[in-house]
Amino acid sequence: MQALGFIETKAFVAAVEAADSALKSASVSLVGYKSIGGAMITVILTGDVSAVKAGVEAGASSASAVGKVLASQVIASPHEDMAQIIFPAAKSCDETPVAKEEKADEAKTTPKRKSPGI
Repeated sequence: MQALGFIETKAFVAAVEAADSALKSASVSLVGYKSIGGAMITVILTGDVSAVKAGVEAGASSASAVGKVLASQVIASPHEDMAQIIFPAAKSCDETPVAKEEKADEAKTTPKRKSPGI
C-alpha cells in the first residue's frame, strides 16, 4: 500500500479546497473523503511518500485560508489491514465489494412477487 495522507477540516468547502490544492500541487490520488457529522470531513490521499507529504501540506494550507483545519497526517507505510478502516465495505473476507454489486444487480432484476390481498 502506498503512503496515505489525511486532512481533516471543519466544513465541506474547506475539504474541497484541501483536496483541490493537494491534487494540483503533487502527484497524489484522491482516495475519497469521510464525513463523521458535525461538519467534520477528512480528505484521504494516496501516492508516494514525498508527494503525499507535499500534497497534505499544500492542502492543509489552502483549506486553512477558507475554513478550519482540525488535523493533518501522513502515514508513510500503512499496514495492509488499514484498508478495513478506509474501505469498511471490504471488511468481510467472504463478501467482496464485487459480490455485493452482483447481489445488488440481482435484486434489481429479480421480479418481486405480490402477496395476495386478504
